Amino acid sequence: QELALKSLGNEGLFLFSSLDTNKDLYLSPEEFKPIAEKLTGVSPVSESEEEETPDPDGETLSIVAKFQPLVMETMTKSKDGFLGISHVALSGLRNWTAPAAPMNVLLARQFKAFLPPKNNLDVGDPWWIIPSELNIFTGYLSNNRFYPPPPKGKEVIIHKLLSMFHPRPFVRTRFAPQGAVACIQASSSFYYSIAFRIHAEFQLNEPPNFPFWFSPGQFTGYIVLSKDSSHVRDFRLFVPNNRSLNVDMEWLYGASESSNMEVDIGYLPQMELESTGPSVPTVIHDENGNVLDSRDPSGEPIQFVFEEITWQQQITWQEAAHRLEVAMYPFKKISYLPFTEAFERAQAEKKLVHSILLWAKPPVPLPVPGSGRTLRETVLESSPILALLNESFISSWSLVKELEELQSNRENEFYSKLAKLHLEKYNFPVEMIICLPNGTVIHHINANYFLDITSMKPEDVESSIFSFSSNFEDPSTATYLQFLKEGLQRAKPYLQP
Repeated sequence: QELALKSLGNEGLFLFSSLDTNKDLYLSPEEFKPIAEKLTGVSPVSESEEEETPDPDGETLSIVAKFQPLVMETMTKSKDGFLGISHVALSGLRNWTAPAAPMNVLLARQFKAFLPPKNNLDVGDPWWIIPSELNIFTGYLSNNRFYPPPPKGKEVIIHKLLSMFHPRPFVRTRFAPQGAVACIQASSSFYYSIAFRIHAEFQLNEPPNFPFWFSPGQFTGYIVLSKDSSHVRDFRLFVPNNRSLNVDMEWLYGASESSNMEVDIGYLPQMELESTGPSVPTVIHDENGNVLDSRDPSGEPIQFVFEEITWQQQITWQEAAHRLEVAMYPFKKISYLPFTEAFERAQAEKKLVHSILLWAKPPVPLPVPGSGRTLRETVLESSPILALLNESFISSWSLVKELEELQSNRENEFYSKLAKLHLEKYNFPVEMIICLPNGTVIHHINANYFLDITSMKPEDVESSIFSFSSNFEDPSTATYLQFLKEGLQRAKPYLQP
């Protein structure tokens, strides 16, 4: 390591390390491949693509990419004119104004990766197209990377699709939950309509600049295809744009993993792929097997007529999307309602509101390692917590920016007051809040403090409010349970009939 640093310098070693994936201080041909492709401009066909022999009579699907760049004014750093942020750091983001490939033609058979596994699954039952390889014990993947690893197996089609937006998609995110999950939304005798959700991200910078990670909250969509994958009737993939912030961004300022990292969030109006129509044969045969011209006598392409699909079983898109979300985030087995809706429900059901206030959206990495992710992957997924929340609370999560907008909106004074009461208690990065249906906060705890006290030995914790219970081995679960029960206890005088 010292010799490498002496030979290459800090920035040279940083680039070398980003390529040296197994950290053995030698670059194999596979590790050197991104640089070879960059210098020669030639991308050899990957092994996984060679395995797939194109069917000369197979159908092809035309896909168009629609893209509107990130609205720079929605980034929090824009408030002070990006003061102190070098133009170079944001160059990859500012220069990304159009899709890398506005149109692509793919083989229908390549979409077989979206088909369910062989065992019989009911409509709505989720399965993993690309399983997540990360959890709370494995930690997260390196930030110091520029070039995605070669995709394998079912990753290949997703990599091809995401490459239409940008040339450097990482099919697996650095943080859990990563991968892709799907479920059957509708089924007929010959067709499936399959809903899917993908967690992927892009690397926008290249050497000599430092890495800039662009992580949409999620990619979701659906595909309607025949059960033998020979025909695709419809396909759509998109980043949801129904919330005010939907992208997390992180960029490094130095040549090491421990270098300073800037974090921001923003709004992406459109990132979408859509099929122009059903897949069509590349070659047309008559009933005797003779090849026909694909154009009619007037020179126009032959128009195909497709049979109507009659679905025998189906669930709504909203239900399918919820099942995929729960597969990615088991803590969402209970509903997390929008902020104002949660208070209306709490009023009607005479329950407390359990509210989580975040700086960044849960489906994307949070800026402080461990806080929000650790809560999701341990405490909020545990059975005792889920049971108590379901029985006694209405839950909600909100972004700080959304509540700031709600507070400044004077059209509804009650909602403005609710937001104000929440924001008064907020501390970066995540605040867990328990309040009455009228918005009065009766208990709250910051995620960082919560993690600090649950990592301490029981005898070192001074506050009896967050004491450990012998009923649970996991101190985090025991402490969060105590937090919720303390909130219920404090609320008793207010909730008496």
